[in-house]
Amino acid sequence: MTKKETNWHLQPGVKMSPEVAEDVAKIACALKSLSAFTTFVIERQDCPDDLKQIVEEGLDAMSRVYVW
Repeated sequence: MTKKETNWHLQPGVKMSPEVAEDVAKIACALKSLSAFTTFVIERQDCPDDLKQIVEEGLDAMSRVYVW
């Protein structure tokens, strides 16, 4: 079986099986797409601060796991 080419790789020191890493990457990519939408919403003045914090914490967590 050949190794599947990916557009991401784990940060140094992060260890997980390739299957789990692929599933987590799919989730992370979905969240990254959602963050793009949320960024649009955040630019509006009526966006709640807790939403901003949740999005920023999620993006920070993805950066600790993956190199994009």
